[in-house]
Amino acid sequence: MWLGPEEVLVANALWVTERANPFFVLQRRRGHGKGGGLTGLLVGTLDVVLDSSARVAPYRILHQTQDSQVYWTVACGSSRKEITKHWEWLENNLLQTLSIFDNEEDITTFVKGKIHGIIAEENKNLQPQGDEDPGKFKEAELKMRKQFGMPEGEKLVNYYSCSYWKGRVPRQGWLYLSVNHLCFYSFLLGKEVSLVVQWVDVTRLEKNATLLFPESIRVDTRDQELFFSMFLNIGETFKLMEQLANLAMRQLLDSEGFLEEKALPRPTRPHRNISALKRDLDARAKNECYRATFRLPRDERLDGHTGCTLWTPFNKLHIPGQMFISSNYICFASKEEDACHLIIPLREVTIVEKADSSSVLPSPLSISTKSKMTFLFANLKDRDFLVQRISDFLQKMPSKQPGGSGGGRKASTADPAPERPPAPAEAADQPSPTSPLGGRQGSSVQEAPTASQGLLKLFQGNSPMEDLGAKGAKEKMKEESWDIHFFEYGRGVCMYRTAKTRELVLKGIPESLRGELWLLFSGAWNEMVTHPGYYAELVEKSMGKYSLATEEIERDLHRSMPEHPAFQNELGIAALRRVLTAYAFRNPTIGYCQAMNIVTSVLLLYGSEEEAFWLLVALCERMLPDYYNTRVVGALVDQGIFEELTRDFLPQLSEKMQDLGVISSISLSWFLTLFLSVMPFESAVVIVDCFFYEGIKVILQVALAILDANMEQLLGCGDEGEAMTVLGRYLDNVVNKQSVSPPIPHLHALLTSGDDPPAEVDIFDLLKVSYEKFSSLRADDIEQMRFKQRLKVIQSLEDTAKRSVVRAIPGDIGFSIEELEDLYMVFKAKHLASQYWGGSRPTAVRRDPSLPYLEQYRIDASQFRELFTSLTPWACGTHTPVLAGRMFRLLDENRDSLINFKEFVTGMSGMYHGDLTDKLKALYKLHLPPALSPEEAESALEATHYFTEDSSSEETPRQEEQERGGNEDGQEKRGDFFLPTHRGESDQPSRLSALPSHVGQRERGSEGDN
Repeated sequence: MWLGPEEVLVANALWVTERANPFFVLQRRRGHGKGGGLTGLLVGTLDVVLDSSARVAPYRILHQTQDSQVYWTVACGSSRKEITKHWEWLENNLLQTLSIFDNEEDITTFVKGKIHGIIAEENKNLQPQGDEDPGKFKEAELKMRKQFGMPEGEKLVNYYSCSYWKGRVPRQGWLYLSVNHLCFYSFLLGKEVSLVVQWVDVTRLEKNATLLFPESIRVDTRDQELFFSMFLNIGETFKLMEQLANLAMRQLLDSEGFLEEKALPRPTRPHRNISALKRDLDARAKNECYRATFRLPRDERLDGHTGCTLWTPFNKLHIPGQMFISSNYICFASKEEDACHLIIPLREVTIVEKADSSSVLPSPLSISTKSKMTFLFANLKDRDFLVQRISDFLQKMPSKQPGGSGGGRKASTADPAPERPPAPAEAADQPSPTSPLGGRQGSSVQEAPTASQGLLKLFQGNSPMEDLGAKGAKEKMKEESWDIHFFEYGRGVCMYRTAKTRELVLKGIPESLRGELWLLFSGAWNEMVTHPGYYAELVEKSMGKYSLATEEIERDLHRSMPEHPAFQNELGIAALRRVLTAYAFRNPTIGYCQAMNIVTSVLLLYGSEEEAFWLLVALCERMLPDYYNTRVVGALVDQGIFEELTRDFLPQLSEKMQDLGVISSISLSWFLTLFLSVMPFESAVVIVDCFFYEGIKVILQVALAILDANMEQLLGCGDEGEAMTVLGRYLDNVVNKQSVSPPIPHLHALLTSGDDPPAEVDIFDLLKVSYEKFSSLRADDIEQMRFKQRLKVIQSLEDTAKRSVVRAIPGDIGFSIEELEDLYMVFKAKHLASQYWGGSRPTAVRRDPSLPYLEQYRIDASQFRELFTSLTPWACGTHTPVLAGRMFRLLDENRDSLINFKEFVTGMSGMYHGDLTDKLKALYKLHLPPALSPEEAESALEATHYFTEDSSSEETPRQEEQERGGNEDGQEKRGDFFLPTHRGESDQPSRLSALPSHVGQRERGSEGDN
């Protein structure tokens, strides 16, 4: 354990030195371990006869400096393993750092401060249980707010002892991580360091180790690089920082999502001295991982998980892994990645029972489903509690399963019998919630089939496989392989998903099963059967509604696979219109984005309208997050990952691709449409098969394989156009020789055809190569890279927004570009503060990213008053709030109680850069409606009546005086100030008489400061 440093004058009495370096000594007490002789025997005896409280730990670590005779104890241990762990930590984290110091006294002070920090951090985790936020934590939160001037709404998540590197010198102190800020404070050797960084300003966050910095965390913003090191648990700290930075990026990307995330639930069972927020962030990370692993709906929450084994009948083995329980699902994931995955919806469960334990099968649990499948789990640590939780969740399930909309298809996907006919044929017989909609856009007879089966079946017909020769035989073999697989591994949601399943997917899914398996592998099936009638309801609500999204949809309908017969008539077009419009109505944040039409048209070929809709939901909201929003952020993020992977796997090509600027051109079209727009249709759908099973990993692998296959030609290209032609010609010639569909002309091929077409590439060969060369990609690694790239992409988009807003400001405003950018950052920070702590403020409502950049960030009156006080030259003591309120009302032209950046800068410019006449006019306007509040206007009206008689009696002398010595300026100003065109104007001279000189003084002072 670490010890508070205490002086030791005689370091070697009764102790043997085992390890030493210039700053630390590891010693073993004589009499412990091997050897020791007579002295060791005496010391050992002494230690044994002493009572336990007086005994000395057998190992210790001392701090020393070369010229000092004084040693300091910093750690002790009861075992060699414990003390070695402390020694290694000191060597890895402190040794290199201490060599930087010139002064030995500074070294000792630093070591003592570091050890005290470690002890304090360990102690905070030893508080008694049961308190929501224990005393130590509350104390740290109050200290943070006081130290950094944070309001009460700013919640501390956790705090850590660490060192901040200022130049080459480390500053030992405390790192505070709150919901919106990273803060650091140190006071050492009379020097104070205080840092505050908003998470929304972070452009780079990574964990690394260099020669200069031991294992450290790097935090970059636009104008500084910060390094923190010497953490007791750097992994935990970095993970938390990642989560908080991710929340901040979500706020910049979509504040509605941020506001949903911000409502953190209170935990039911608090743990030791971890803040409620920290627990909730940990739970959120587990939930996201759970949902992504098993492709579950976004509202599914993990209740708990436990180690167990699962009996797998297909290979007669007990496979070790983890069981996961949530309110609607029981899932299993094997320790070995591809051994077995299993998803059991509780709506399918009929019996949960505890079987008899034995030495071979301890604590077994049997779960039976409606499809007559039984799953046997064993080695469960707390079986009784687990059964109780599952029973509780089963009792909460609706007594009647979702209605007829899912009945027919459910039987086909849940029944393991291989002889059952394919699902799409069955689906045509079931009552569909979308069938009543057929007549809304045309004849019900004509449009009814669209609602119940895939368009491909309607337009391709049912030609026998025998007529298709070798292709038909190959397709038949695929179907038989899948039937055997269903017989051995089960069919439907409860299928055992293994490496064998992946092998079959890579060989190509038969067209008769494609729609069914897409629904299962994507998780869309679960959402569809639990929301019966939802799609029909959306179609009905969205019918006849006009929006920007519907206008864009209408424009793109006839550009969606125009070469396919299914979309050369109104039947396919009407189905596509309904699905896209329904989705835009469901998710107005996304609405409609180009490329959604191409993907949706392919989904409609293999599934009913309702199935295509739920597949689109799975794509847009889970499998390709943020791809189809207004700024295609998700696609840009994965483009960044693609560039990074190109550097790692194809380093010789990477630099050339960067020089040509090709990656940014190709990757968006490849990723957004899943290769459907750049590759022949029958080849691209094979990639889509793999995508629904494996996720984005497959798209990245295939993209790398394409670059690898064309490396020589790309290295010889002179410009972007030439490189694009090389890749286009290659993709046009990726063929699927096994496809039983009639070939569809690929329009892109017409643009890249030439006299010397490249050799054909079989899509299955391309997939095989992509797995052989690039299969080391893991989903966890991709998510880590996504976080890193998301910081870059969103901050880059924010910089673009800043430049656009600054360009929209008129040139005669008086501020330089740099000043405008600085003002914009201050203005934006004030807007974001309303989302941190705004509560019910009008600015705390969702920011709409589809608005023009100028309108996305706005502030209210109280925020403007704060900026007015700190930035303007007209702040003048007690009058400041009044002036600020009037200026805000004057600038708020549309009377929505909010002003945008342009209005804000206009007001600032008038106060800073106008001449004296302009400033007087501006000041005068502050004393007229609309700048006057209703109460002030009423008061001014009373003053007008009061002074009426004096004004009329003084009128004649004033006119005579002006006739004698007045000038045009005076007359103009008299007209401006005194003509009674508004209520309450006649009392203005008495209010204004003393202000201009004061304002002028403030201006001169401010200009001088600037």
